Amino acid sequence: MSSATPTSARVRRLPVVGALRLGRPSDVWFKPALSVVAAVAPPSLLLMTLGRLDLAPYTMAGSLCALYAHNRPYAARAKVLAWVILGMLGGLAVALVSASLTRNAVVLVTVGALLAAVQKAVCDATRVGPPAHVILTFVSSAALFVPQTLGQIPGHLALAAAAGVWAWLVGMAPAPLRPHGPERRATAQALHAAAACAETARGGEEGAGARSAAYAAVHAAWQTLLVVRNRPSTTRRALERLVIRAEVALAAPADADPARLRSWARAVQGTGRIPRTGDPRREADGLRREEDGLRPDGAGSCPDGTGSRPDGAGPCRTDGGARLDDDSLPRDGDLLRERDELVGVAAERAVTPRPLWSRLGPLTPVAVRSALGCALAGYVSLALGAERPYWALVTAASLYQANITLTWSRAVQRVVGNLVGVLLFAAVAPVAQLGPLALVLCILACNFGAEALIGRNYWLGSVCVTPLALLVTELPGYQPTGELVTGRVVDTLVGALVGFLAAVAVTNRRAGRHVERALTTVDRAGEHAARVAADPSSTPAALEAARRGLAAAVVDLRATADAAAGEWWQRALPQERVVLAEQAAHRTLAATVRRRGLLPDPGTTSTYTYTEGASP
Repeated sequence: MSSATPTSARVRRLPVVGALRLGRPSDVWFKPALSVVAAVAPPSLLLMTLGRLDLAPYTMAGSLCALYAHNRPYAARAKVLAWVILGMLGGLAVALVSASLTRNAVVLVTVGALLAAVQKAVCDATRVGPPAHVILTFVSSAALFVPQTLGQIPGHLALAAAAGVWAWLVGMAPAPLRPHGPERRATAQALHAAAACAETARGGEEGAGARSAAYAAVHAAWQTLLVVRNRPSTTRRALERLVIRAEVALAAPADADPARLRSWARAVQGTGRIPRTGDPRREADGLRREEDGLRPDGAGSCPDGTGSRPDGAGPCRTDGGARLDDDSLPRDGDLLRERDELVGVAAERAVTPRPLWSRLGPLTPVAVRSALGCALAGYVSLALGAERPYWALVTAASLYQANITLTWSRAVQRVVGNLVGVLLFAAVAPVAQLGPLALVLCILACNFGAEALIGRNYWLGSVCVTPLALLVTELPGYQPTGELVTGRVVDTLVGALVGFLAAVAVTNRRAGRHVERALTTVDRAGEHAARVAADPSSTPAALEAARRGLAAAVVDLRATADAAAGEWWQRALPQERVVLAEQAAHRTLAATVRRRGLLPDPGTTSTYTYTEGASP
């Protein structure tokens, strides 16, 4: 079990230039970019044809749901998109009702801040992923400042719901062509990251960054593969074996073959057959039979009991195949580890996730910070005479990241991207004002550009998001460009400053302790399960209780680590310790399954049990 000490706290300089450095584009950057265009274009063009482009903001609220869940397997994506659409409709309904009941700006800002806090907490608890709560907050906050009557609300919600259904269809459209596309991509990324780590190790470098990135990629791959818990398939099983190969490479990076890992990754990324790494149970048993045939006594293999062929041609083999030292054969230990972890993964998949309410509790400080920062940003914007304080509110809501350094970086990225974006809007506005079709086409171009560029750096995507938000305000009617530019700049600066100060003022230092406690729980549960599995007198009830306790602890560890990843604190998240603890727990879970007789022991049919990490 892992016994590494926690990473010590340290103070880092807040970066500026580094926050703006461009990264590599995503391998599938075009998927969300094309999806959002396909989701936004038909409803907008239809409303333009009907002469009701003023209703496009409501359909766009539903269309933007197509941005979500691109990393989820399609079975899970269907559910996530449905919940996102329902969440969007719920926030929009609250905003529209509030707008119809009062025009008091302070009250509306307060409602918007509370909605932003709820959206942030729920998205973090459910791990919805990018763009997380930001889109939902933008939709609900903007709707608060659109004049409404109660009689108009059902029609506006119906438009948003219809566009949401279309967005759901767009998001699910690739499923018939690539039913395991998300799982393939996540597995390929894990293999590429493991290959990079192996190359660094072979070069004699420390490679802490490459190793950390590889562990993160493997962790993400397991999340993708395990999210569909009760849908086993041959393809998913083969991908799990490849992820385990990546984990084996991380365990001994200097001995790994980067070329083979990258070859597997390239094959997985396509649409062809998934590389076969062999069935770990059959290969492990076969290798043990080989070892029996190579023992000095030669029992059961060589007729003369010498362990060699009579002709002196080499060691005897029970199957007459290649020699045992053939480099093409996987190692016995690797095969056993792979088989053990596959059984452990199956046990973890059977655990029911914690209920949502129990995951929301630790996120209370995050919700408080979001509510405070968004409310203060809106109030300051109102005090400065802004007509659209929701811009400041949304800016504040978008800042909060995993730690104070990343929160500062996001603030820098948001400010720089918005300032450049308003210049782009000033250049595009004359074209957009040529007519309704030109306006819709400009909006589609900004949608595509935002999703195509945001993967390289948030500020680069914001360059297109800013003119998009400004163009949306012109759907009901054209407005003076200068006023829009000035208002956007002021609200961006106010939201970034006030939002960052709120992040500094409201902290959640318990997040680190939660992760440490979860790691300790997994260690203790694993040690207990290993002792129970190694004890010949253990009853089936004790074995089952130990197995369930360890599996539940592993699931809780992952949920706690993911919750802490949405919080900033002075210590780095012990991501490597989390992955190592999960690996050890998977193998111990396998030992309990074997001990219960559900799987024969390695190379034998006896009751001897193989365990790892068991305490005496």
